Amino acid sequence: MGGFFRMPSDLQHSYLALVGWHLRLALVPVLIGLLIALPLGQLCVRFRWIYGPVLGVSTVFYALPSLAIFVLLIDWTGQTDTTVMIPLTLYTLVVLIPAITDGVRSVPEETHAAATAMGFGPVRRYVHVQLPIAVPAIVAGLRVAAVSSISMVSVGMLIGNEGALGNLLADANQYHRPILAWSSVITIAVIGILVDGVLVLLRRLLTPWAAR
Repeated sequence: MGGFFRMPSDLQHSYLALVGWHLRLALVPVLIGLLIALPLGQLCVRFRWIYGPVLGVSTVFYALPSLAIFVLLIDWTGQTDTTVMIPLTLYTLVVLIPAITDGVRSVPEETHAAATAMGFGPVRRYVHVQLPIAVPAIVAGLRVAAVSSISMVSVGMLIGNEGALGNLLADANQYHRPILAWSSVITIAVIGILVDGVLVLLRRLLTPWAAR
């Protein structure tokens, strides 16, 4: 079992460092994607006609092979974390924008009317009324985006040394140690399960009124 966690001596990163690196590469794009999707989702709710074009553009980004985007970006951003994070951020939008839009649209009209009668303006109503009610839908989108991002980080190894735990797949062949490949695959799966569990717990904390 020791070989599962022990990295070759000439590698620059320990096992725990690779785990932390992988989490940063995977979750920072999800956070950035959420920050982009929140205002876009509100625009799609307010102006229904733009929902189709916005979703269409995000779907086009999602349809592009990640390796092709890495190759295009590498001339500008080099073999850096940014080269991996940009495509992952774009991929999250195709999940988060519909989740936010549908969640906000599900808020009952009488709730809107009550908030308006209490003097809530559009921004305050969105932040204090619509988003809290839409939390289950938003977290559902975050769960899909986070787990997808965690699995896709490994593709970064194909452009150099930016695949975090995915690097172990190449190292397994280079050092003739299949256990490194098992270490990569199993650890990525466990990280995905744990992050998903944290998001489920977060939803329960934010929506104590919702059925479990």
